[in-house]
Amino acid sequence: MRVFQLLAAAFVSISAVSARKANSAFDVYVKKPAPVVLNEQQYEEITSAPRDYYAAVILTALDAKYACGICREFQPEWDIIGKSWHKKGDHRVLFGTLDFDQGRNVFMKLQLQTAPVLMLFPPTIGDNASGDGQPIRFDFLGPQSAEGIHAWIQRHLPPGSYPQLSRPFNWSKLITTVTILIGVFTFGTVAYPYILPIIQNRNLWAALSLILVLMFTSGHMYNHIRKVPYVTGNGRGGITYFAGGFSNQFGIETQIVAAVYAVLSFATIFLGLRVPRMKDARTQQISAIIWASVIFGMYSFLISLFRIKNGGYPFWLPPF
Repeated sequence: MRVFQLLAAAFVSISAVSARKANSAFDVYVKKPAPVVLNEQQYEEITSAPRDYYAAVILTALDAKYACGICREFQPEWDIIGKSWHKKGDHRVLFGTLDFDQGRNVFMKLQLQTAPVLMLFPPTIGDNASGDGQPIRFDFLGPQSAEGIHAWIQRHLPPGSYPQLSRPFNWSKLITTVTILIGVFTFGTVAYPYILPIIQNRNLWAALSLILVLMFTSGHMYNHIRKVPYVTGNGRGGITYFAGGFSNQFGIETQIVAAVYAVLSFATIFLGLRVPRMKDARTQQISAIIWASVIFGMYSFLISLFRIKNGGYPFWLPPF
């Protein structure tokens, strides 16, 4: 019986020593500005067992010689996370940064081939102790924001109320925005008498509208979405300008169709607006015949293009 009492007392003593050791490491580093810049020895101190706290450490490579763009881009975000966390240590979480130049052996020990890598070490003793105490790893597959990593850390912490992310006010952005607005206002005030007649010009808006209509009705967006080729060969040393079928199209095909639509539009506008205003009857008659012939010829050509797209289309007009 005496032996069991001695063993129990020894166990309690060891647990107390371990708890004091864990608390001492936390008490030392929680007083430093977060995230704490670590070296190899300090990394081992805050991540070694026993520990009754969480340790979030990012292993990074900030020097320009390593060409780690994500490392340099995320470091300000990581600083925001560390500075936003409660400084009194009520939540038992330490934040640290270990750069490759100060932690080569740690990188080799963890067999890290890329950076940055975030390691979250759970407690090994206490109420929230993890079974094996192994760290939870987050690999950066692309740029990350402070909000995303802050949420990821909270998901692996016990349920509770944790500090919200607090970004510092961006004074440079405010100054830049105000400067741009003042410049735009000044330019608008000076240029207003010259720009207003252009903005109010109905012919200008009509021309722009017509150009946009021709672009989009001829399949301009289809080319950008599908990344179609401009032209292709016909297998006999020549060039194919039109693709058969309604689900195929070439870049030059769009331009030809847009040109056909433009000629038809211009001829219709001229025939409807300009020809009736002509004073000389003979000139008016000749102009009407010419523009009507242009419309007939271009419409015939347009139908022939439609027959190329749809081989079963039975209608046609001379001369095509």
